[in-house]
Amino acid sequence: MNIQIFGKKKCFDTQKAERYFKERRIKFQSIDMPSKGMSKGEFESVSRAVGLKNLIDTQSPLYTQKNLDRISTPALIQEILLENPKLIRTPIVRNGQKATVGFEPEIWATWE
Repeated sequence: MNIQIFGKKKCFDTQKAERYFKERRIKFQSIDMPSKGMSKGEFESVSRAVGLKNLIDTQSPLYTQKNLDRISTPALIQEILLENPKLIRTPIVRNGQKATVGFEPEIWATWE
């Protein structure tokens, strides 16, 4: 397994995801979204796995500032999300072509 966890250091669900894999002694790579973000290829792979709308953090103050509630063009939404990683829901846990958004231990258990 090649687990990557994209998250924010202060995000409680990201901490829970990291703890889940640590407790099971599964190695993972932790990526800090605000400082490093995601590459376009990583983003496209994750959005294919979970859907573009599921990646948007509607609770973020930037959500209304960037008018994401009014934009329907997927390419434009992708561009805005890549430029503003704080708009992406976390944690994103990725295992090859599979990915989840949020704390999803039931799905991760099937990856083991």
